[in-house]
Amino acid sequence: MQHATEQLRERLAEISDLERIRQVLNWEQSTMMPPRGAPARARQLATLANITHERFVAAETGELIAAAEQELTGLGLPADSLTVRLVAQARRLYDKGAHVPAELVKARAQAAADGYRAWLAARAADDFSAYAPALERNFDLAREYASCFDAQADLYDAVLDDYMPGMTDATVSVLFDELRGELVPLVDALAGRPIDTAVQRARYSIAAQRGLVAEVLGWLGFDASSWRLDDTAHPFQTSFSVSDIRLTTRFEADYFPGALYGAMHECGHGLYEAGIAPELERTPLGQIYSLAMNESQSRLWENMVGRSRAFCDALAPVLAGHSEGALDGLDGASLFRAVNAVQPSLIRIEADETTYGLHVVLRHELERALMSGELEVSDLPEAWNSRMRDYLGVTVRSDVQGVMQDVHWSEGLIGYFPSYAIGNLIAGQLWERIAAALPDLDAQLRRHDLRPLREWPTEHIYRHGSAFSDAELLSRLVGAPLQVAPFVRYLRGKLGDVYGIELA
Repeated sequence: MQHATEQLRERLAEISDLERIRQVLNWEQSTMMPPRGAPARARQLATLANITHERFVAAETGELIAAAEQELTGLGLPADSLTVRLVAQARRLYDKGAHVPAELVKARAQAAADGYRAWLAARAADDFSAYAPALERNFDLAREYASCFDAQADLYDAVLDDYMPGMTDATVSVLFDELRGELVPLVDALAGRPIDTAVQRARYSIAAQRGLVAEVLGWLGFDASSWRLDDTAHPFQTSFSVSDIRLTTRFEADYFPGALYGAMHECGHGLYEAGIAPELERTPLGQIYSLAMNESQSRLWENMVGRSRAFCDALAPVLAGHSEGALDGLDGASLFRAVNAVQPSLIRIEADETTYGLHVVLRHELERALMSGELEVSDLPEAWNSRMRDYLGVTVRSDVQGVMQDVHWSEGLIGYFPSYAIGNLIAGQLWERIAAALPDLDAQLRRHDLRPLREWPTEHIYRHGSAFSDAELLSRLVGAPLQVAPFVRYLRGKLGDVYGIELA
């Protein structure tokens, strides 16, 4: 009888419940809370973060982990058994959390809630100076947090580890240098080759978009009995259990791809969370190990599925059918070209699949410089705008379309951005594996039969939760470490089809 392991499970289950409650409050803050509720909500989130952290890093938790480790030593369980992985993950999280004072956890939660409120107000007024103090506060606290760990380590590595455990800035920088080296000439090669993208700016009522999004999400697996979709300023996904998945998106009457592909992106996250094995709930394994693997799924469903030629053939008549006549006669080939055109632009979440990576590289460089102190918050807009000109050739005329477009830094999510582009790279590797495993994939996409595609990652990725690291999953599934080349091959193949040219 594994007494210590069972006692550890019970304690971790209570801590998991507290964390899920915090996520409920965060979700409601971003979707339904009236503006005047913000100060009280900030205090509530800070209190709850403090209680959860203190309970997790308490001596009793450490003693239970040590006892469970000792208990498992003589049982001869395989290294990848769920019980062994559960205790190992608890140990990893406990050892990391124990370095961080509870007051700092509380301060960061308070600053995140305050920062979100400041971001909303500053965006409405297009006033970066009103947002800057909250941003400075979050970066100050991030540096204080990072300094809790190895004093010799790079501060930025400490925050990266929160989102991609084991990942270092040295590795990210090498990958991003290679990625930028591939993307910039690819974008240059396609410059001056216009694609008609007018379809994306057709006037499409928000009411009609809601019907469109609901139908397409149904294809992906959205189930109203356990899923929910709401409006927000910046799309996100969260879950409170495998049977309570919350998606959000943002609707604009003159840009339907924002709502449609935003919802598909968040649904990719939701499919991952809904696919975690129910027996892992209320344990450290009942969550996703890395945001990079998580982002690989949102990017895969949004782009590799949603913007594929085969899926566009299925999507075009439905898109036209909901458009109230605005897109009558739209065909799949025209939609495919429009939604994959390479057009450098201002907004990351609206960026085409090719230039998107450059938006992420820019953010990685800036937040790394802010963490190290090489860049001051007051100089951030100028640095942002300069890189937008250099990397994408676009001019930023408003901070709302520049440095204030993303919610992440306002909520203290520093070190998060690289996971988007790393997710693209993982998706490139997985997509080649999926294509080999599902030879009829294109035919399935054309009839929007997405069940086989859902089942493959559910079986090989989703159900494991946090049982395996990204490196372990890649080794198991593709037999290779993280690489840039498969994603670039995928892009070149797709864009050659879009533009009707050979891209070597």
